[in-house]
Amino acid sequence: MHRSDDAHFAGRDAAGAVAAALADPDCTLVNRNAGSGTRVLIDRLLDGRRPPGYGVQTKSHNAVAAAVRLGRADWGVAIDTVAREYGLGFIPLQEERYDFLVPRARLTRPAVAAFVARLRDLACRAMLERLGFRVLPADDSAPAAAACALPRGR
Repeated sequence: MHRSDDAHFAGRDAAGAVAAALADPDCTLVNRNAGSGTRVLIDRLLDGRRPPGYGVQTKSHNAVAAAVRLGRADWGVAIDTVAREYGLGFIPLQEERYDFLVPRARLTRPAVAAFVARLRDLACRAMLERLGFRVLPADDSAPAAAACALPRGR
């Protein structure tokens, strides 16, 4: 994500945007915490390079967006729903699938049953779609089947 008017990113694909950002020593990244899936993606994108801001680690997509929105950083990686919420530009890097796995022995626990019911609820599924998630059909053959949501790009 980036500020919409930033020339490093506007109109570019992911590879072009990262190349433009890395070519400018004043273009600052806000990173994610080590061990997060987003950090793995960032490190793969950077291929060993450490741009300004690499050492600044945040623990959430919202924290990345806040840093970019407030001008503390020029760019960072987060999900598109958060970029839209903060009014930031977004360049998709890849889709990400969210699966929810629950041991069969825990399916009857009230919290698990409520979670599964919520994911199956048509209103909830519609809300996820409005937020930009692509919701897959529930697989009713599996005991813990629930909706799987995919962001349109990360």
